[in-house]
Amino acid sequence: MKRPTIAEIAARAGVSIGAVSYALNGRPGVSAETRKIILDIANEIGWRPSAAARSLSGSRAHSVGLIIARPADTLGVEPFFMRFIAGLERELSGRRTALLLQVVEDHRAAIDAMRLCWAERRVDGMVVTDLWTEDARIPVLEELQIPAVLVGRPRPDTDIPAVWTDDAAAVVSAVDYLVALGHRRVARVAGLSALEHTQVRIAAFRQAVLGHGLGEPQVVETDYTWEEGMRATRTLLSRRDRPTAIMFDNDVMATAALNVAQEMGVAVPDELSIVAGDDSQLCVMVRPALTALSWDIQAYGVQTARVLADTIDDRSPGSRQVSTARLVVRSSTTAPPA
Repeated sequence: MKRPTIAEIAARAGVSIGAVSYALNGRPGVSAETRKIILDIANEIGWRPSAAARSLSGSRAHSVGLIIARPADTLGVEPFFMRFIAGLERELSGRRTALLLQVVEDHRAAIDAMRLCWAERRVDGMVVTDLWTEDARIPVLEELQIPAVLVGRPRPDTDIPAVWTDDAAAVVSAVDYLVALGHRRVARVAGLSALEHTQVRIAAFRQAVLGHGLGEPQVVETDYTWEEGMRATRTLLSRRDRPTAIMFDNDVMATAALNVAQEMGVAVPDELSIVAGDDSQLCVMVRPALTALSWDIQAYGVQTARVLADTIDDRSPGSRQVSTARLVVRSSTTAPPA
C-alpha cells in the first residue's frame, strides 16, 4: 500500500507543501482554520511522520540560506556576489555550517523559497541581500521567526540585525576627488532603482554635486549589466553637455564604458574620467586601469556570517558596520580638458 505523503495532503487541502509542513510541525505560518483542515485530512488518509523525520525534528540543520532575488544571468557577471559568498563560506566552513544558495527571479519567489526552506527545516537562518526600501521579505522573516541578518543599513521597521557599510560617505569622497581635479560635469550610472543602497548612493551623489554648486546632476539607472552600462554611457556621451567624468555602480558597467568611449572616439582619461564601484580584478585587467571605490567584500561576508551565527545562538549581536570603501586612484582619472 502506498504511504500517504504531504504532497497528497497539500493537493487535497488546496494549499502549498510548505503550508502543510507548518501545520504538521506545529509552526506558525498558517491560520488556525487552515491548520485544522490540514490536520483533519492527514488523519483521514492515515499520514504519519517518519521515524527519521521525528529523530531530526529537534536538531539543527547546520546550514544557512542565501536566496538571491535577481535574474541568474546578471548574477553571473557581478563580482560583488562572488567575493561576498567567498567571505560567507570562509566563516561558515570553520563552523561546519553549509551555505544553501538559491537564485530566484523576484521577491515573491524568494518568499516562497524562504517559507519552504524553513518549513522543511533545511536552514537555521537566512542571509538577506539586495534590500528594497519597501521589502516584503522582512515581515515574512518576522512572522516565521526565522533568525536572519540583513546585508544593508539597519532599518527602523525591524529589529533584525544588519551588517552595513557607509555607501554615502564613499560616494561623496569620490565626487570630492573629481571636483578637486577640476571636473564640473560629473554623471552617475546607477544600479537597480528598487534597491535601497542604490537610492542611498544616488541621494549622496546628488547632494555632493549640488553642494559643490554644479547644478542638477545627471543620473542613469540600470540593471547592473554590461549591456546597460554600454547603453547608459552612449546616452551620456551623446549629449551636447556630455560629462567629463562618470561614476559607475559596479565594475562591469565601468569596463563596458571603456569600450563605448573607444567606439565613440572619446579618450580615457584625457576627455573622460571613469570611476568604478567595487574594485574587483576587472579594474586592473583593463587599460587604462580603473580608479575605483575599494573595500574588502570578503570581510563583509565574514562579518555577515558571524552576526547570523550569533543570532541563531540567541546572542543578540546587534547591527555591525564594516569599513567604508576608500578611493584607489589609477589611470582612468585625470583633470578634464581645458
